[in-house]
Amino acid sequence: MNATNLIDTEQRLGAHNYKPLDVVLTRGEGVYVWDTDGKRYLDCLSAYSAVNQGHCHPKIREAMIEQSARLTLTSRAFRNDQLAHFYEEVAALTGSHKVLPMNSGAEAVETAIKAVRKWGYEVKGVPEGKAEIIVCADNFHGRTLSIISFSTDPDARAGFGPYTPGFRIVPFGDADAFAAAINENTVAALIEPIQGEAGVIIPPAGYFTRVRELCTTNKVTLILDEIQTGLGRTGKMLAEEHEGIEADVTLIGKALSGGFYPVSAVLSNSEVLGVLKPGQHGSTFGGNPLACAVARAALRVLTEEGMIENAATMGEYFMDGLRSIRSNIVKDVRGRGLMMAVELEPEAGGARSYCYALKDLGLLAKDTHEHTIRLAPPLIITRAQVDWSVEQIARVLGT
Repeated sequence: MNATNLIDTEQRLGAHNYKPLDVVLTRGEGVYVWDTDGKRYLDCLSAYSAVNQGHCHPKIREAMIEQSARLTLTSRAFRNDQLAHFYEEVAALTGSHKVLPMNSGAEAVETAIKAVRKWGYEVKGVPEGKAEIIVCADNFHGRTLSIISFSTDPDARAGFGPYTPGFRIVPFGDADAFAAAINENTVAALIEPIQGEAGVIIPPAGYFTRVRELCTTNKVTLILDEIQTGLGRTGKMLAEEHEGIEADVTLIGKALSGGFYPVSAVLSNSEVLGVLKPGQHGSTFGGNPLACAVARAALRVLTEEGMIENAATMGEYFMDGLRSIRSNIVKDVRGRGLMMAVELEPEAGGARSYCYALKDLGLLAKDTHEHTIRLAPPLIITRAQVDWSVEQIARVLGT
């Protein structure tokens, strides 16, 4: 089938829960992907940071092939020879005390919600059924029923009730509002270090320092959702490092497998994950040997090949280039590391048409919240590739 036929078949047989750009990709290598007609594109989305290491990284692929020939799945009814090594290496890189492997980012979020509620009842002494978790407006933590119950995005939430109770929503970046929301039943706060889906929204300096202090003082578990911001995307292993804080629970996923396999993890101090007993939570595929082998390789190449340092250097260089574009339709350019956004003025008519224009020039980016173009290339991007990208963006946005 050609691209038109493939798109038509998707539209006819698939649920219409996505609205992708009309490009049909068939191959990827490094920062590039190719469509079914052989046209090459520079990928400036990286599957929402899942392919931080670049498409089809050969060392991760080798680990996957090797492990797939040995053992792929045992379930957690038995032990496997990859899980302990995975625990050890993740804990060493992130400073975590306990690790609970899952599959998707949403599963990691759901796991954290379950564990911290149980911790609230058994350790903090909150009355059964009264636990509250503070979350932020404009958040994006996934699309399961419990998660969309505390979403403020009408597209994600409307029409799916009744909703899961137990969440208190406050404005992102407002430490005073956060402080006012804490009460005797507050067991946790669940926050993204940078709100990616909302348009790469960065909180004011000092916000997380105060949030950390408030959580410590009030015995509230600080959960940071680093599924998109973690594993090098912002120029640090974890985005929390930019403010010099440590979360009590950290959620990672996406780049944990370099885009080869669904792998996520809840990282925690022993007190929170320590409340879970056999039979209370799990997943058939969580912690399977194939996932562990792939994740171990993905973490190795991140550190051994200097990708995190490159994200910091190239991110600053990319941002300088974006800010140099002369345009009367650009409202704001913001970002940290290689997690960036260009917000357009309302009179520009929305960001999607500009993403299509960039596609035609060979650069793939994603529109979000109507007026914002998200940019997040693989962490292996070079200076020359950044220059080329900025040139294409200037051609589309420049006036």
